[in-house]
Amino acid sequence: MVTGVVYTVSAPSGAGKTSLVKALVSDDAGIDLSVSHTTRTRREGEVDGRDYHFVAEADFRRMIDAGDFIEHAQVFGNLYGTSQGAVREQLRSGLDVVLEIDWQGARQVKRAFPDAVAVFILPPSRAALESRLLGRGQDSAETVGARMAGAIREIEHYAESDFLIVNEDFDVALGELRAIVAAQRVRFAAQSERYAGLISTLLADS
Repeated sequence: MVTGVVYTVSAPSGAGKTSLVKALVSDDAGIDLSVSHTTRTRREGEVDGRDYHFVAEADFRRMIDAGDFIEHAQVFGNLYGTSQGAVREQLRSGLDVVLEIDWQGARQVKRAFPDAVAVFILPPSRAALESRLLGRGQDSAETVGARMAGAIREIEHYAESDFLIVNEDFDVALGELRAIVAAQRVRFAAQSERYAGLISTLLADS
């Protein structure tokens, strides 16, 4: 049985990875989003179980102790983690799974799934990144400054990815992300298993 592929999509805050991942998943029934657990406070408009599984810190730490996470990390004072059981179940069903995750998480996922495909999204410029962070209008100047500093630290790890996309034009960036997924689906190992019957028939003696 052909199992799915794990994708990690990482980017500095403000580079547009969330919008790209949502667009990818909404247009492709064969790929599903992994919903992370977090101790972060839910923002306006977010839905528990859809955007994140919002949990208390004590519950999160119990899950760590139980080995429930493929990866977990602390970002801006909040804990984030990916459920091992949920991802493996998605893969067994034949779905590809995409994790929107920071560089620390992507590194841990690679250890758990060596064949995972790591994608990194870059902003077109430093000025554009800062403008996007300011344009959110959700955070104080101090918070924006902290996020900008964190964004630069995130970018320092771009070289750990398998694919690099610059999100200057959203449609172009989305097309490149879709192309990565399409290429993985026709890799030799997957196709030779998927079409084993066909190959056997084609090579059978006449």
